[in-house]
Amino acid sequence: MKLLRGMLDKVEPMFLEGGKLERLYPLYEAADTFLYTPPDRAKGLTHVRDGLDLKRTMIFVVLSLIPCIYMALWNTGYQANLQIAKGAAPMADFHESLFVMTGLEHNPSSWISNMVLGAIFFLPVYIVTMTVGGTIELIFSIVRKHEINEGFLVSGMLFPLILPPTIPLWQVAVGIGFGVLVGKEVFGGTGKNFLNPALTARAFLYFSYATDMTGDKAWTAVSPDGFSGATTLGVVASSPAGTTMQDALSHVDVHGINWLGAFMGWIQGSMGETSVLACLLGAAFLIATGIGSWRIMLSCVIGAVGTSLLLMGVANGFDVSNPLLLGMAPWWHLVIGGFAFGTVFMATDPVSAAMTTTGKWFYGILIGVMTILIRSVGTAFPEGIMLAILFGNVMAPLIDYFVLQANINRRKARYAT
Repeated sequence: MKLLRGMLDKVEPMFLEGGKLERLYPLYEAADTFLYTPPDRAKGLTHVRDGLDLKRTMIFVVLSLIPCIYMALWNTGYQANLQIAKGAAPMADFHESLFVMTGLEHNPSSWISNMVLGAIFFLPVYIVTMTVGGTIELIFSIVRKHEINEGFLVSGMLFPLILPPTIPLWQVAVGIGFGVLVGKEVFGGTGKNFLNPALTARAFLYFSYATDMTGDKAWTAVSPDGFSGATTLGVVASSPAGTTMQDALSHVDVHGINWLGAFMGWIQGSMGETSVLACLLGAAFLIATGIGSWRIMLSCVIGAVGTSLLLMGVANGFDVSNPLLLGMAPWWHLVIGGFAFGTVFMATDPVSAAMTTTGKWFYGILIGVMTILIRSVGTAFPEGIMLAILFGNVMAPLIDYFVLQANINRRKARYAT
């Protein structure tokens, strides 16, 4: 490590003001601070000293995603091996050729086979995301002459986890490019964006290439009859009247879906958001480290459960066109689709979420309510959580404004003379 430190110190003058590579200083600074603690220290009594800086905050978020990353690898490989073992169509040549090189067999009972096959799907998506998004971040840092922010480490990890495994890589590049450019950089970069960049990227792909994101093409490479996790809600929406929940879900894939399987994440869907258990482990880590807001997480659940209970009463008491979707029980809403992942990792984004303590409750409840309404009433977009969070991002400044104004008015009344 001393040798590496010496090499970095030796080339540093080339990147400082007046050096030959001055314009590439953001690239040097990013590598230096990623490997070592920054040498700069605040001096004087006017500064608050805290070991939790932006870099550590972002690293903690990435660490909280480890359970979801594990499920993205294992479950993606498991689902692919399962479909192949059941006699479905073979994988695309690109994925199959890489898998053949490993010398493994398509065995869903083999942990290593599932992990390797899952990595073959996941890693190309992640590499393309980091390459394209990181390059855009670097270009803007050079043009604006500021350091590369660590925020993209989180966005670059979140984005692959909310994509289906067989999405074309060129769509990954276009999506993350749109998310970084339009969702963040045009507003000034990390800390100034009012939309979550990863969700902005996914929303762009969702509306531009809907069949690749949510339709039956999402798993065509491994199963012509399979559906992504988001389409699970679409199956329920299209079920005829009188169909029970279990009967509807039995048509989702080869095995059908039960509640435990949906909770554990043993279902098809976007790579990293199928497992509620993995999301709960990440939530526990974020709350314990003080990074994620438990108020937002809890209020999202409260809003979703309360709204779904209300709609259950409507579905049971009135003659509606789709009583199954409108009357879906809260415990199903919480485990199907990306609700858990969005609640834990997307809604709690400290930049785009509400800032005030009271505002966080209103913000979370709004997202929970909107998720269920979009799922149950607006059946054109059966997932719900993505659009609900983006709507919450837009409303967050207004929520904080009214909370602050209410506090100001109370204080004026309290201390009026």
